[in-house]
Amino acid sequence: MKILFRKTRELETQIDDYLDIVERGALIFLQGVRLFFENRLDEFEVRYKDLRAMESKGDSLRRDIENKLYTHTLIPESRGDVLGLLESSDAVLNRMAKTLLNFSIENPNMSEELRPLFIDLAQSSTAAAENMVKAVRTYFRDLLAVRDLINKALFYEKESDKIAEKVKRIVFQKDAELSWKAHMRVFAHHIELIADEAEDVCDRLAIAVAKRYE
Repeated sequence: MKILFRKTRELETQIDDYLDIVERGALIFLQGVRLFFENRLDEFEVRYKDLRAMESKGDSLRRDIENKLYTHTLIPESRGDVLGLLESSDAVLNRMAKTLLNFSIENPNMSEELRPLFIDLAQSSTAAAENMVKAVRTYFRDLLAVRDLINKALFYEKESDKIAEKVKRIVFQKDAELSWKAHMRVFAHHIELIADEAEDVCDRLAIAVAKRYE
């Protein structure tokens, strides 16, 4: 982060650590979804608890970073943008944790036909989140490289939209109880929202980059 944080090594390290947490959270989320569909529920619950722990650790670290930015009046010209990026990135991590919580509590009964599609959906949403993290990290180091990573994140967000739509169309064409259809739709929507949250971060990031060029 040589560009933005020339004299704030501790803050630089903390932001890197925070982004590591979000990135690892995405990997844990994807692994949790796969374990759920492999019916390895005990291992799934371990992954869910791991993700909740990551979420808690991330919240604590984010608050510490925010406190340093305010109390030490660091990077005043970019502080608002950095705070916004951290808070919106936190929304991605929280969404992943909530989604695994919903799997844990509701134990959705998905047909064999739907399981590969749900895994594909989780992979696309996770890829959107991972490229979002890379884009935010790059914002502090190399502005010229941010755009490419934003575009990758947005590509996977669009893929998530397509897969979620396919799931919903298949579900509502089935001869099944409306309650089951609604349940499947809700779970597709939960996973799709992870990519949507990542898109929101990228939109905020694009504005922050434009401001740095002014």
